[in-house]
Amino acid sequence: MIDRAAMGKLAKALAFICSPDHPTTLALKAAAESGSEKDIKAARAAFLKLKPADRRSALAMLRD
Repeated sequence: MIDRAAMGKLAKALAFICSPDHPTTLALKAAAESGSEKDIKAARAAFLKLKPADRRSALAMLRD
C-alpha cells in the first residue's frame, strides 16, 4: 500500500514525465488529496496501465 505522501510525489513525477493533465497524474493527485479507498484503487489501476518505461521513470524519480 502506498501512502498519501508517496502518491503525491508520484503524481509530481508523472506530471514531469507524461504531463500535468495526464489521466494517471490526475488520478494520483486526487488519491493523494482525498485518501479515499476508491480514489486509491483508481490511481493504482491507472498507474499499472502506464507504459512500463513511464512507470520505471516515475519510480526512479522517487528514489533519487
